[in-house]
Amino acid sequence: MSDQAFDEPVWHNGKALRKGYTTGSCATAAAKVAALMVLRQHLIHQVSIVTPSGVTLRLNVECPHVEGLQAVAAIRKDGGDDVDATHGMLIFARVTFNEGGEITLRGGEGVGTVTRKGIGLAVGDAAINRTPRQTIEAAVRDVIGPTRGAEVEIFAPEGEERAKKTYNGRLGIVGGISIIGTTGIVTPMSEESWKRSLALELELKRAAGMDRVILVPGNHGERFVREHLGVSGEQVVTMSNFVGYMIEEAVRLGFRHIVLVGHPGKLVKIAAGIFHTHSHIADARMETLVAHLALLGAPHALLLAVSECDTTEAAMEYIDAAGFSHLYDHLAARICLRIEQLLRFTHNPPQCDAVMFSFDNNVLGANRSVEAIARDLRC
Repeated sequence: MSDQAFDEPVWHNGKALRKGYTTGSCATAAAKVAALMVLRQHLIHQVSIVTPSGVTLRLNVECPHVEGLQAVAAIRKDGGDDVDATHGMLIFARVTFNEGGEITLRGGEGVGTVTRKGIGLAVGDAAINRTPRQTIEAAVRDVIGPTRGAEVEIFAPEGEERAKKTYNGRLGIVGGISIIGTTGIVTPMSEESWKRSLALELELKRAAGMDRVILVPGNHGERFVREHLGVSGEQVVTMSNFVGYMIEEAVRLGFRHIVLVGHPGKLVKIAAGIFHTHSHIADARMETLVAHLALLGAPHALLLAVSECDTTEAAMEYIDAAGFSHLYDHLAARICLRIEQLLRFTHNPPQCDAVMFSFDNNVLGANRSVEAIARDLRC
């Protein structure tokens, strides 16, 4: 169960598509209700959480059990009409109170373990991504107060089997599923509907008088823009994987300045002329990195190491260690060249810039100085 905003369906071709919620929301809710059961010493059969996107979920609790300072609870994953490998499985949390004052979080049965660098988690950590880690710890802390401690274990008995149907193995995550979700909500949407909803935001901003826009792949870009460009989040629009479409829409609407901001994992594809960046469409990240490293005179050993990486983040470690971090400025310039080529038949095309940032929110590179880009955005 949930609130009305969550229950409002997404419509596509006359059909109502039902929203769902992520494994991260399940783990957060399970941890919260387990902590509540220890505190109150009785079973609880429904729990509410507020997702990172601000939506309140009221979820049914399964398998509740409490004994002394420990409780276990489960939430069943529901992907709505966007069904994936984890749909319908139970995500459990076991919470044990202690007097240590700290909240410790670990993955148990069915939650994968990170075995390679490159996904933003340390090797050996449970595959519980940053946003779910934060929401789980915050939910438990809200229940237990500032002085009490707790150990939280997230586990999923079906996880190891379900993970065989995911890309986890290719990412070096073994033994189970990942606990993921940056918004907490799964919104089913056709590609055309999704693209149109993103373009609508561009139209609204243009109608409000804006003529400069920052396009970002996802949720992390807005924070980077505020902290490093000193620009209001009002200028930020999500482009998701639809880079070419959103650039062309921005041109159609008359934006004079377009800035692409994102992690190299997405933006590097644009340097190869790929303007739809979903991995199902095209994935030439390593080939692009290798080609441009070669143009910069990188040694053969570095080219080989990068070519064998599974993730951009892993490749970046080799690149930085070899002293080739200037590659990111080079790629940003190449991205701008590709955009110029895309818009070569456009009358009076907009100014375009590109900025790359790391998972820890630091500037990696840009086609020109970040200060100059920020100054032009504020004009």
